[in-house]
Amino acid sequence: MEDYMLPCMFKQTFGFDCMGCGLQRALYLLVQGDFYGAFALYPPVYTLLLLFGITARFALKPTQKNGRQVLFTALLNVIVILGAYCIKMKDFFF
Repeated sequence: MEDYMLPCMFKQTFGFDCMGCGLQRALYLLVQGDFYGAFALYPPVYTLLLLFGITARFALKPTQKNGRQVLFTALLNVIVILGAYCIKMKDFFF
């Protein structure tokens, strides 16, 4: 299956991982049922799925409460992505 995955153009250009590196493989592991492996490969995969679910609910029923939930989940997602990226790249930069 990895033969069909898209390469990371950022990594090919700059030589180090981007903030989304590992997402495709993590989603593939989720489909295979390897929930821990998906988290180990890309921790924000679960907050991204939560964000997509809440955004879909907002698209189907736009209310102010749902809109606040989308914003809160998006902010949480940004924090998790940045935190996971900093932890992953600490050995590269420091």
